[in-house]
Amino acid sequence: MKFLVCISKAPDTTSRIAFTEGDTQFDANGVQFIVNPYDEWYALVRALELKEQHGGSVTTITVGEADCDPVIRKALAIGADDAVRIDANPQDALHTASLIAHHAKQGGYDVVLCGKETIDHNGSVVGGMVAEMLNAAYISLATSLDLDGGKAQAKREASGGLEAVEATLPVVVSAAKGMAEQRIPNMRGIMAARTKPLNVVPAEGGVQATAVAKFELPPAKGDCKMVSADAPEELVRLLREEAKVL
Repeated sequence: MKFLVCISKAPDTTSRIAFTEGDTQFDANGVQFIVNPYDEWYALVRALELKEQHGGSVTTITVGEADCDPVIRKALAIGADDAVRIDANPQDALHTASLIAHHAKQGGYDVVLCGKETIDHNGSVVGGMVAEMLNAAYISLATSLDLDGGKAQAKREASGGLEAVEATLPVVVSAAKGMAEQRIPNMRGIMAARTKPLNVVPAEGGVQATAVAKFELPPAKGDCKMVSADAPEELVRLLREEAKVL
């Protein structure tokens, strides 16, 4: 069984965000980058668990330049067997997905996993695009995933309960919270990651559809008004006249 896990680099949520070049470029100075949590905690760990059950190999794939290597090494330390880095600066979701799909077509992977979204763009579209380009089944927002012979069985949250779905391999799955429990790399894994293969390949088959015109920060938060617990009528007035929520 061959697993391919999409790993992306994302800014830590505590990082200060700023832009340069007339608000057209993200300013990475002083930003701490991490493995996108949905990719790491859920997609990667579940792939490792399934490998432990069924055998096979787990390969990670990342679209990025050399500054992505530290987060890729962390994925290797957690337990991935090897890694592929497509040497390109990802421009948009389609660009990323097309590069991943072009490589995945040549690898003969049974299951491709990715996090449901990245915590910086929150687009939640790369997995579906990859599945379409591979002509493979797609299960989105899965909270569990099991394999039985040549089929994938998954569950995902639906209105009022859980939806159970089944698909024939190969399959692409986007992983949501509940898929697996976070694994912390141990010292043995960290040492082993230094010698595991990290294959850098040229960007081939990429398609770009959009370009960034401008970034904008959200508006600053307004002042907080404190209302005494003994004056509920004042709270109602503020909600009606200023917040306009009633």
